[in-house]
Amino acid sequence: MRVRKVANAPVSFGVFELSDAPPPLTADEMVRALADAGYEGIDSGPIGYLGTGSELAERLSGAGLLLAGGWVDLRYHDAQAFEQDLAGLDSALDFFAAAPEGDLPPRPTLAAPGTPERFARPGGNAPGLAAADWPAYAARIQQATDRCRERGFEPAYHHHLGTYVETPDDVERLLELTDVELCLDTGHLLLAGGDPVECLRKWASRVTHVHIKDGDTEILAQALADGVDLRELMGRGGFALLGEGELDLPAVIRTLDEIDYSGWVIVEQDTLPGRRSVAQNIADQAANRQKLKDLGL
Repeated sequence: MRVRKVANAPVSFGVFELSDAPPPLTADEMVRALADAGYEGIDSGPIGYLGTGSELAERLSGAGLLLAGGWVDLRYHDAQAFEQDLAGLDSALDFFAAAPEGDLPPRPTLAAPGTPERFARPGGNAPGLAAADWPAYAARIQQATDRCRERGFEPAYHHHLGTYVETPDDVERLLELTDVELCLDTGHLLLAGGDPVECLRKWASRVTHVHIKDGDTEILAQALADGVDLRELMGRGGFALLGEGELDLPAVIRTLDEIDYSGWVIVEQDTLPGRRSVAQNIADQAANRQKLKDLGL
């Protein structure tokens, strides 16, 4: 039987790995706001923000939320650095193991830090990984995937602006060289030149985690013209309120039905702390949830 639940993420409030500013709201304030808006789950944000162990379980259970997943950066491009990062992956898996049990378990979201060239020119506007380097890069992703599976978790790889797995062609290469499942992010795909609806259909057998995010290519184009990087693109609103960007959200929802998608659907509206008030962030995420409800999700 298909199970589908909707979550949100701390990045929608400016709480994420690229921000070194203090969180603009506490973990309790965030989980309560999302529960009140009708979300069923939350992504972890930086590991530890929501607490760990029993604190994590009590906080989420008290709000009636499940843990949808969480971001784990690994430096796949550097063999020595990758080996060092595996300890962090193990710690993240310990974190996921402490989450409340539900009918949809959390998915470790494997990803990579940005490369300097692509982070500075996001959207497929800078050179990617050399063809000769892809086999070793993919082998490390496979190693991380297998390590998650040994602990009882099925991870999903998140293609992302500013990284070596950014464009649709990059994703195709990843899927060819590994058996890792895919976290399809509609906003990152849109701004990297992809068609989220077409790619959902094309990669349906590998998509097991979905991030719903809107995007604005005009803001991306202006950011590129101004010479600002991915972080500032987020701050300028490159990822818009659902329905205010260029994503064909109704078509995405219809396609999830067509491919019989089962799993988490995580709403994200990447932003930087201080660019919008906490009250506005809370209102935006409530509006995003209502938008999905209006479309039957």
